Amino acid sequence: MITVKHLAKEYTNFGEPFKVLRDVNCEIKKGEVISIIGPSGTGKSTFLRCLNYLETPTSGEIEIDGVNILDKNTSLPLMRRKMGMVFQNFNLFNHLSILENVSVGPIKLLGMPKAEAEAQAMELLRMVGLAEKADAMPAELSGGQKQRIAIARCLSMKPEIILFDEPTSALDPTMVSEVLAVIRQLAKQGMTMAIVTHEMKFARDVSSRIFFMYGGVIYEEGTPEQIFDNPQKPETKAFIQRIRALDFNIENRDYDLYGMNSKIEGFCQKYALTPSTLNKAQLLNEEMLSNILPFTGPIHIKVEYSEVDYSLYMTIVQEHFEESILDRPGVDEISAMLVRGFCEEITEEQDHDNRIIVMKIKK
Repeated sequence: MITVKHLAKEYTNFGEPFKVLRDVNCEIKKGEVISIIGPSGTGKSTFLRCLNYLETPTSGEIEIDGVNILDKNTSLPLMRRKMGMVFQNFNLFNHLSILENVSVGPIKLLGMPKAEAEAQAMELLRMVGLAEKADAMPAELSGGQKQRIAIARCLSMKPEIILFDEPTSALDPTMVSEVLAVIRQLAKQGMTMAIVTHEMKFARDVSSRIFFMYGGVIYEEGTPEQIFDNPQKPETKAFIQRIRALDFNIENRDYDLYGMNSKIEGFCQKYALTPSTLNKAQLLNEEMLSNILPFTGPIHIKVEYSEVDYSLYMTIVQEHFEESILDRPGVDEISAMLVRGFCEEITEEQDHDNRIIVMKIKK
């Protein structure tokens, strides 16, 4: 469906050339769901915008159904009709009602009769769960609702492929799941999609293939299992390790517990872990730091999500300590009981003069 050959995009930055895309090559087949992941600044959104010609590539070829859209003889508006795009910031028409937002494109661009366009709009609003908001204005909606309307508006033009540019990045974490649920539904229906996303669990669950972008190229691609469980290249391995773990280094007792628990909350929400798991992780962190750990030296805490058993783990390394952390004499028995209650499994081991405790948190 889409073939990209040697795609490059270059900007001028303070008079100096800056290559965002260097040599991108790929194919996207009909019915595939491609998730595009990678560190910030590696060209993911630029690549997507080049596919829809919102950015003009410096060189290369983009073929849609065998037609090079960069050829000057190609009808760009006609080719763009094949491809819809959903942006980070919704881009709704604030002066139009929700029904008008979803029906205006087919009326103005496809010549669809108003009654037919509005009937189609209502069906799409029902699909995204917002038919009751047809007469509302965009300012009356939450961010998640606005993004679902943006998806409905995109679908109203009957695209063959939809491009999603970080569709949940502007949303409060509580609203992310409602948007991802709509995208999952489209995937089940066989819609061809390319999605720039930081939602790794979603990417793993819904994608046919993953493109990992680094340095302006598609550095590695493969199935979700290949990329997340067995990446082959060093930068891919480093990125996957970083997104799965949250690290804290505590040098003394002047630590920011509230800041740590806030980061744990964001980490748990990224992987759509249950509120119960999140609550246990935060309370576990608080009990260990406030009442259990002896503070004989620096403390290293790693919160890690395992996609093998879909569980959350907390690993704590207490430097310069050679006793059991939970079972040593004098430990607060109530706190130790609470810690055990938060966990499915707890193991302790010694590494030279450092004590390591690994806790699998209950779901």
